[in-house]
Amino acid sequence: MGKKIAVIGGGAAGMMAAIQAARAGAKVELYERNDRVGKKILATGNGKCNFSNTDMSSQAYYGSAVSMYDKLFPLFNVEKTVDFFRKEGMLIKDRNGYLYPASEQAATVLDILRFALEKEKVQVYTDCKVEAIKPVKGEQLQVGKEVYDAVILACGGKAAPKTGSDGNGFKLATALGHHVTELVPALVQLRCKEDFFKGVAGVRTGAELTLFIDGQERSCVQGELQLTDYGISGIPVFQFSREAAYALMNKKKVTVSINFLPQFDKNDEKEYGQFWQERWNRQKEQNLEQFLTGVANKKVNQLIIKLSSCKPLDKVAELSRSKREKIESLYRALTVTVQATNGFDQAQVSAGGVVAKELTDTLESKLIPHLYFAGEMIDMDGICGGYNLQWAWTSGTIAGCAAAGKII
Repeated sequence: MGKKIAVIGGGAAGMMAAIQAARAGAKVELYERNDRVGKKILATGNGKCNFSNTDMSSQAYYGSAVSMYDKLFPLFNVEKTVDFFRKEGMLIKDRNGYLYPASEQAATVLDILRFALEKEKVQVYTDCKVEAIKPVKGEQLQVGKEVYDAVILACGGKAAPKTGSDGNGFKLATALGHHVTELVPALVQLRCKEDFFKGVAGVRTGAELTLFIDGQERSCVQGELQLTDYGISGIPVFQFSREAAYALMNKKKVTVSINFLPQFDKNDEKEYGQFWQERWNRQKEQNLEQFLTGVANKKVNQLIIKLSSCKPLDKVAELSRSKREKIESLYRALTVTVQATNGFDQAQVSAGGVVAKELTDTLESKLIPHLYFAGEMIDMDGICGGYNLQWAWTSGTIAGCAAAGKII
């Protein structure tokens, strides 16, 4: 007779863990605090659900569990993830390595998982918040009034608490003796000190962003920058937001240099200088507003004019050399000071979690036998691009199979 297993949390990792444990012969019961499973999945990828990425490596992840990457990910990699969803009936779209359901609907991924739960006869309890897990004699674990052979904690992190990820899983883990690292919002917007952002709010533009912590360059990312009334957003911001969050938590100075003209090689000063010199010579009869039209977004141009202490109607031919150099410099390196990140309520994931040294290579607790972890509860988080969901599929599968006694 198969083992009796409880899965706590009906998100991506929890559902995958439940499905794989049931397929390994276990009797599985899944507890979800919301009125339905998979609520957070519906918001991923702007509702399109970028569920994995073909360009997979440890470089896409942060946290202590990255040390386990080479052991864990080969057990259930991208190819196995694609095979899982295809066998369940989902057509897949590949956009330069970013994998989506062909329907471009996150609901498709959720429905696939829900139907698999039904097919594997997983008992799902919704509107059910687990308050405690207790070890009992015979190395079993008690959840509520029920006793299980194994329990999988897949409660999510602290990001998007309205979807149920409010950190309750970490309370359960610490109550059992586990240590949880400091938690910060990740894949989140950054709030900046400067007072000019309301004038450029709503702008979306290609840019290269460089993160500096205490004056040292830490990351450089290119992509679509989104300017808000309080600071900066967009995928390039998300990619280093967790590093900015930890730096701010440790009272370090965080700045971001924005290059609005990333099409020019930043190492080729001659090319960049020549572009401007030819433009100054060719369009010297124009006013500054006319001169800058076509260089960047109009609101960005207006901001550059203001920050260079110029006016839109200033004649180009009358500008001093220092003001011209100031304009050129601002397009390539407008520095803003980061004061805070947005909160967990606006973050896509949280960084931090149960430390890796307290887990085995099958994600079983070294402290409590037959207690397993999966997904965001573990101290590992990824950059944008499907990496966090791939971690959910990988960790959920490993924990589910191990809990059921199956060797992958």
